[in-house]
Amino acid sequence: MCSVKVVSAPTVIAHRGVPGSRLEHTADSYLLAIEQGADYIEPDLVVSRDGVLVVRHENELSDTTDVAKRPAFADRKTTKRVDGASVTGWFAEDFTVAELKSLGLRERFPALRRHNEDGAGEILTLDEVLDIAAAENTRRGRDEPRVGVCPETKHPTYFAENGIDIDGLLLARLEAWDLNHEDADFPVILQSMEPGNLRRLRARTPLPLIQLLEHAGAPYDLIAAADTRDYAFLASAPGLAFIAEYADGVGAHKSLVIGRDGNDRLSGPTSLVRDAHELGLAVHVWTLRDENRFLPAEMRIGQDAADHGDALAEYLAFYDAGVDGVFSDFTASAITARDRWERRSPSATGSPAPGA
Repeated sequence: MCSVKVVSAPTVIAHRGVPGSRLEHTADSYLLAIEQGADYIEPDLVVSRDGVLVVRHENELSDTTDVAKRPAFADRKTTKRVDGASVTGWFAEDFTVAELKSLGLRERFPALRRHNEDGAGEILTLDEVLDIAAAENTRRGRDEPRVGVCPETKHPTYFAENGIDIDGLLLARLEAWDLNHEDADFPVILQSMEPGNLRRLRARTPLPLIQLLEHAGAPYDLIAAADTRDYAFLASAPGLAFIAEYADGVGAHKSLVIGRDGNDRLSGPTSLVRDAHELGLAVHVWTLRDENRFLPAEMRIGQDAADHGDALAEYLAFYDAGVDGVFSDFTASAITARDRWERRSPSATGSPAPGA
């Protein structure tokens, strides 16, 4: 297992870039995240028909592309079972990279983020995201902090059921970039919702691994294996001990770290951070966003769900709770809050976190 290091302040992970200001998973979004000070950029990975890792939050394409309006691809619409659920639409694994790049992109939350322009950018490959990080690190020089990449493999069991080894594809690209080792030119952290996926990766890479935790339900690989353990178990002290056998940290839904009461107000930290740290596990929390829709009731400003509330207060609450990193749709807000937190708590030394 990768060793952990003590960090002076929580890591800021640009969640799909800066989707609060640019379309998610686009080059512009990742570049803005780097400009605003992100420590890591985060691509979600699915697979194209020609076996290339491409960057989408899910393999079904209609929510974030204009594929449904493309007559040439009308016959590709189909229904599949993805992670045990019936899904109808158009799927990345049925399109070549060239076809995927021909699609126009759409805003995931059009009612909240009306300023994001549909059609801007194109679907990226993992190689293109690694190239963005590599170019920035070359520009910075060796003595400056490195920008890392934090990929998430999506639907690994589903892809395995369809004869696609997403782990192998990922490790092959990291090997090609000379990144599958601890002394690489810039840091890489690997993450997944599925324990089995991470346990297999543990045997094939020394890179830090993060077990992602949802606030409800269970990982699909455990469901498929008739294993009754769910995310609630994984977030418990015994579950975290299980995770510590193969991973270096957890990426937890924010409600698992600070709960909310019946009035949708923050109700105080749970034991998750303490329990994880006692096992040497880092804790990243997802996803912090500035809009009222996503904030606790006491931090909302105005009545419009799209308006920005007192997001800095939410960041500060999680920084105070001892998290080692945050996934944010608004990198600038995460950095501003971290700067304020460090000024307010200059003696804080942080807690264990994977990577550099």
